[in-house]
Amino acid sequence: MPSTRIAGPRCAALVGPYLSGKTTLMESLLFAAGAVTRKGSVKDGNTVGDSAPEARARKMSVEVGLASADYLGERWTFLDCPGSVELSAEGQAALMVADVAVVVCEPTADKAPMLAPLFKYLDDNGIPHMLFVNKVDAMGTQDVRVRDLMQALQTASARPLVLRQVPIREGDTVTGCVDLVSERAYHYNPHAPSNLVQVPDTVREREQAARQELLEALADFDDSLLEQLLEDVAPDKEEVYRQLAKDLASDLIVPVFIGSAENDNGVRRLLKALRHETPEAAATAARLEIPGAAGVVAQVFKTYHAPHAGKLSFSRVWKGEVTDGLTLGGDRVSGIYRMHGHEQHKQQAAGAGEVVAFGRMDHVVTGDLLDDQGGRTRAPLWPAPPSPVYSAAISAEQRNDEVKLSAALAKLTEEDPSLSVNQNADTGEIVLWGQGDIHLQLAMDRLRTKYNLPVRSRAPQVAYRETIRKGTAQHARFKRQTGGHGQFADVHVEVRPLPRGSGFVYDDKVVGGVVPRQFIPAVEAGVREYLAQGPLGFPVVDVAVTLTGGQFHAVDSSEQAFKTVGRMAMAEAMPKCDPVLLEPILQVTIAAPTEFTAKVQRLITGRRGQILGFDGRAGWDGWDEVKALMPEAELRDLIVELRSLTLGLGIFTTSFDHLAELTGRLADRAVEMRQALVAAQ
Repeated sequence: MPSTRIAGPRCAALVGPYLSGKTTLMESLLFAAGAVTRKGSVKDGNTVGDSAPEARARKMSVEVGLASADYLGERWTFLDCPGSVELSAEGQAALMVADVAVVVCEPTADKAPMLAPLFKYLDDNGIPHMLFVNKVDAMGTQDVRVRDLMQALQTASARPLVLRQVPIREGDTVTGCVDLVSERAYHYNPHAPSNLVQVPDTVREREQAARQELLEALADFDDSLLEQLLEDVAPDKEEVYRQLAKDLASDLIVPVFIGSAENDNGVRRLLKALRHETPEAAATAARLEIPGAAGVVAQVFKTYHAPHAGKLSFSRVWKGEVTDGLTLGGDRVSGIYRMHGHEQHKQQAAGAGEVVAFGRMDHVVTGDLLDDQGGRTRAPLWPAPPSPVYSAAISAEQRNDEVKLSAALAKLTEEDPSLSVNQNADTGEIVLWGQGDIHLQLAMDRLRTKYNLPVRSRAPQVAYRETIRKGTAQHARFKRQTGGHGQFADVHVEVRPLPRGSGFVYDDKVVGGVVPRQFIPAVEAGVREYLAQGPLGFPVVDVAVTLTGGQFHAVDSSEQAFKTVGRMAMAEAMPKCDPVLLEPILQVTIAAPTEFTAKVQRLITGRRGQILGFDGRAGWDGWDEVKALMPEAELRDLIVELRSLTLGLGIFTTSFDHLAELTGRLADRAVEMRQALVAAQ
C-alpha cells in the first residue's frame, strides 16, 4: 500500500488547454476533500476558481485561482491556471511554486498537439506532472480508444506517459476504471465515491497488458524492478508505489489518470494519488535552487491589488515561519491571508509549504525571493515574461483622467508582467502590449471595473517616415515690418537625399559673413522643426541640408527670424524633392509545429512578407522556425491569424530591420489615415 505518513502543506497546479475542465476539476477536488459543501459550475459563474467578474462574464479563467483544502489531515493548495494561450504567463508563474502539476486534457486525439508547449515547459523546469484525461464519459459516444489516445498524447510529451487506469465500458458508456497498481476495479457513482467491484472479465486481458506496460516503463529507471520482470517475478505493490513516487518527483514519467470532473468520477482516486506521490515542499525548494541560509524564506509568484485591502503578494513559504508583522525582504508583512477564491481568511502565521498572501508589501514584486535578513532577490530559475505580440493605443475617455490612467496601468503591469506599456516617441500614443486581443480586452475591462477608469482603444499608428528621391536648391526670405524693429532673414539652402539609415545631416558653406555665425544654428533649428512633419505628414529622414548663403539686416535680423526662414525654405523645397513614404520592415521569426510550416509561409507571403528561410526549432522536436521580413503594418493582428492556423500553438518575435519605400494605394491610405487622425485631434 502507498505510504500513510502525514506530509506537510503541499501545492498542486491545475493546467491545460482552454475548455479542458480545470476549473471544474478544482471544484470537484474541493468537494471531494470537504472544502466546499456544494459544487459550483462555470456555466452558473459560482465556482471558487472563477471568482473574478471578468472570468464570470466570459465563463473562462482569466487569472490564477487559489483554494485550500484539508484532506486526511494534510493541507493542500490548488492553483487553477488559465487555459487561454494568451494568459499562459499566469500559469507559468504558478507552476514555479507548485510541487506537482496536474495537466488536464480532453479525450480527443486531434487536440493532443496543444499540450506540447506545456509539456516542454514542465520538462525544461523539471516540474513533476501527471495527466488527467477529463470527460471520459464522452469517450464511448466518440468511439475513442485509450490506446490511440495515449499514442497521440505521447507525441506531445518527451517523457513516457504511464497509464495508471483503464476504463470499464458498458456499451457506449464508461462506468468505471481499474487501477493498474492495486488491480482493483471501481464503479463510478455520479457525485459520490466509487464502489469497489470485481474486475470484469471483459477488461481483465486489457488490464493485464496495460499493467505490464506500466511495470516495463518503471523498470527503465530501476534495475531491481527490471530484474524481477526478466525473471517473471511479480513485484511487490508497495515497491511499485514507491517507484512511481520516486520517478514522478524526478520528472522521469507522467502518470495518466482518467475521470470526469463534471460528475466527480475518478477525482477521489486522483486526490489519493496526489497525496501519496507528490513530493514535499522541501524537495521542491531544492529543485528550484532556493537558498536556505536565512531562517525564513518565501517567494512571491503573483501580485494583486485588491480594491479595498490594497496590495497582496501571493507567496509560498519555503522555510521557517512567517508571522504577521515580520520584516521580509525589507518590507513589513501587514497581514497574512489564506485565499479561497477572492475570499481572504486572516491568520497569524504561515509555515513552510503554505501558500498565502502577504498584505501591503509595497516594494515587493512578482518573482521576488524574500528572507528575514532583509534579502530581496530575483528567484532562481524565474521565467522571463513572454515577448509581446499584440498592441493597442489607449487613452482615457476623460482628459483629466490621464494621470489616473498612468497609475492604474502601473498597477496592471505589476499584477501581470506579460503586459507592458510604452509611450511611442514618434506618435505620442500610450501603447499597451500583451499576448492577444483577449488579453488586452481583459486589461481594459479591469481599468473600467476595478479602477473606474473608462478608456478608448484603437490600432496603434505605424511609425512611418518619409524621405526624398532627389535634391534641389531653394531661396527663402522672411520680411515683416511692424512699426518698431522688423523681422528679416534671407537664406539659400541645398537639399539632397542621403543613403538609407543616414538620418539627418546639416552643414553650412557660408562665406563672407552673409549670414552671421550666431544665426546659423537658428536656421538648423527651423529646418529640424519642419522635418518633424514633412509634406506627407511624417518625420523626414535621410536628408542633408546645406546652408550656402543668404542676407541679414543689422537691426531687423534675429535668431527667431532665421529659424522661421529655415522652416520656410524647407516647406518650399521639400515638395520639389519627390518625397516618398517609408515604412518600417521588421525581421520576424515564427515558430510552429512542422505540419503547419506551409501554412505559415503562405501567411507570410499573404502579408507582403519576404521569406528568408526556415529550419528546425532548437530544442523542439517536430517544430520549425521561419524567418522573414515583414512590414510593421501587417503585424498587428498577425498573432490572431497565426494561432487560428496552428491550433493556438504558433508564436513569433520581431526586431526592427530597415525602412523601405511604400508607394501606390497603400501609401495613399497611410497618408489619408494620418491626416484624418490629425484632424480629429
